[in-house]
Amino acid sequence: MPEDLKTGLSKTRRALKGRLSRWLGKKGRLSEDFWDDWEAALIEVDLGVETTLELLEKVRGESEREKDPTPESVRERLAGELTALLAEHSRPLPAPPPPGTGPVVIMMTGVNGTGKTTTIAKLAKKLAAGGSRVLLAACDTYRAAAIEQLEIWAERLSLEVVRHQYGGDPAAVAFDALQAAAARDCDYLILDTAGRLHTQGPLMEELAKIVRVLRKTRESAPEEAYLCLDATFGRNGLAQAESFASVLPLTGVILTKLDGTARGGTVVSIQRELGLPVVALGIGETPDDLAEFDPEEFVKALLQGLAE
Repeated sequence: MPEDLKTGLSKTRRALKGRLSRWLGKKGRLSEDFWDDWEAALIEVDLGVETTLELLEKVRGESEREKDPTPESVRERLAGELTALLAEHSRPLPAPPPPGTGPVVIMMTGVNGTGKTTTIAKLAKKLAAGGSRVLLAACDTYRAAAIEQLEIWAERLSLEVVRHQYGGDPAAVAFDALQAAAARDCDYLILDTAGRLHTQGPLMEELAKIVRVLRKTRESAPEEAYLCLDATFGRNGLAQAESFASVLPLTGVILTKLDGTARGGTVVSIQRELGLPVVALGIGETPDDLAEFDPEEFVKALLQGLAE
């Protein structure tokens, strides 16, 4: 199990363990209190009431058919069910395109404060690590500081940025960036868009405009549209995701600040209730602290030591 993922989920795991500590190492009949504690623990970490009840009903039914079920066998069954559930909507980060076919366009969205621009830097570093060429586009023209922040990250990572002046048309930046990425034979183009509240209709429409402009040049663009969600929001972030999905062809979620919350179960809520895959997890502050989402490794890190 990746150590950084285990560390990133430590607060969530402690919350689960706090609810389940009296069952650790126990043997014998599994009482009603045991199942109640599991239910409370999973709901507390934002797995979602409906998902929790469905999972536990299935696991309990299977466990009661065993001769001598134990807390550990329950944990193992739950791990298997969670892994299968998350794998249903699993989606990897995009592979580099075939030579000469143009860049994979990745559009990044999210409200202010989710760590979107920092996440773009982390994603760019991960994609460039295999030798791919990555170009960034500063489509957040509403804040001069946003353009500067992206340029600072680009300089640190030795990447290029396409930008216009503060106050310019974000869609025009995206258009020029796509032209530049194709001309420079880039593998990836990542668009940094303006952070905005999901309730701000006119600003949300600007995101849709970027998509329309891109598709005048290339029908498939953007190939990926990722929503940055702050994990500390827990299930409250689902409303944000629904609003962004109503105006954009979202293909995945990057969950940031996972290391700062005990609400790691929201990963399950997002994938189960929205049908959107979580493609990566932000688990720290450095450019390397972005983990590509792996259902099996995530569940291992989440449930480790809960019934030993």
